[in-house]
Amino acid sequence: MINEDNLPNAIVETVSRLQDKGFNHGNSGNVSRRVSGGMLITPTGANSSNLTPDRLVQVDPHGAIRGEGLPSSEWHMHAAILKAYPAANAVIHTHADACVALACLRKPLPSFHYMVAAFGGTDVRCARYATFGTADLGASAVEALKDRTACLLANHGMIAIGKTLEAAFQTTVKLETLARQYLMALQVGEPALLPEAEMERVGKRYGNYGKGLLPG
Repeated sequence: MINEDNLPNAIVETVSRLQDKGFNHGNSGNVSRRVSGGMLITPTGANSSNLTPDRLVQVDPHGAIRGEGLPSSEWHMHAAILKAYPAANAVIHTHADACVALACLRKPLPSFHYMVAAFGGTDVRCARYATFGTADLGASAVEALKDRTACLLANHGMIAIGKTLEAAFQTTVKLETLARQYLMALQVGEPALLPEAEMERVGKRYGNYGKGLLPG
């Protein structure tokens, strides 16, 4: 469980856990957390071997940097998501293998498994393609995240959001697991999809159908 009493340390821990899981390699991926007056985000070129709490960058809602350092090139996307979804406090972006593979097919993750309902609906959408590091990518992600806790980014990777870093991390793990299982099923045949009525029934048991963010 990620302890957010000290947010800079919590972000560094999150980056380390993502890399330990093999979800990010080298300097790929980024993490942000909402704070008063904006967000704290990992700097450009960050990875678990070189990231320290003092290297995190604070960015206000207009993109102004407070203090030293350069924020991740994807700060536009993080800022757009946090602005569009006030209930979200944490944003995680990774290049996890199965999510990237599915995103490169430009396919959503459909209702092949009941746990897909945990993301807020009948699928996890794949956002339209936009160039990395641009405001357009942020707009694309915001569109795909409507009523969801995660989305794929076409030819790029994935995004997970949550009320806490821990919630966003667990959503990241769940999405990569299900994406891998879906791709495995596709190797054998066409997976049977659960009907919308069943996904709605399951989603209501999760308490989040059509809402996106889970309690807690």
